[in-house]
Amino acid sequence: MKRVQGKPCLWAWVIVLAFVSFLIGDVSAQNSDVLGEVQFEGRTNVEKTSGVWVDKQYVGYLKELKASKKVLLLPGEHTISVRQNGYQDFTQTVILQPGQTQIIHVTMDKAATGPMPADHELATIKINVNPSRAAVFVDGRFVGHVGEFGGVGRSMQVVPGTHQIRIALPGYATFQTDINPLPTQTVEVKTDLAKSEIPVAEPLLKGDTNSTPRAPKARDMGSPQR
Repeated sequence: MKRVQGKPCLWAWVIVLAFVSFLIGDVSAQNSDVLGEVQFEGRTNVEKTSGVWVDKQYVGYLKELKASKKVLLLPGEHTISVRQNGYQDFTQTVILQPGQTQIIHVTMDKAATGPMPADHELATIKINVNPSRAAVFVDGRFVGHVGEFGGVGRSMQVVPGTHQIRIALPGYATFQTDINPLPTQTVEVKTDLAKSEIPVAEPLLKGDTNSTPRAPKARDMGSPQR
């Protein structure tokens, strides 16, 4: 007599998987009811490329914070800070209710900065780093995300001399390098950030930045313009 084995076990697994899928779907639905969502709207490219901090934690640049990167938060009070090179910080406090969606309309205002030398006296920095959404800090000041300073027509101008560049993103080890470019010299920073399982410890991603009065100049065919 031929014995058929495995079928009862197979059906048992099908039932178990269906039950687990039901539980996961139920938990996801409960989470969507418990969490609140913050959406961001910016009218110009200045706002859309600005960096966003939530409760002193960098989460990305404004126009990418949707779909899989949307900002979901626990109910309660949260502080939103938006930063852009050469502009005053935009700060707003929101109070979220469970399942609520709040839209923040971001407007960036020009900051008073010190005089910059003429273009022919400046040095140029190009940054080609993966992931391209990582935040870029020059001398402790947030200046934008990697994608703004790499590729054709995209770069950053700085005063010649010593500068510290840090590139950071949650989930990755921070990359740091020091440069000392001469006038009109072009320096390229190129690397791949290494993934890290250590919780975010980078102070700059937690909003601990300097307020250096003279920020780098971005040169970019698609750079923030009003």
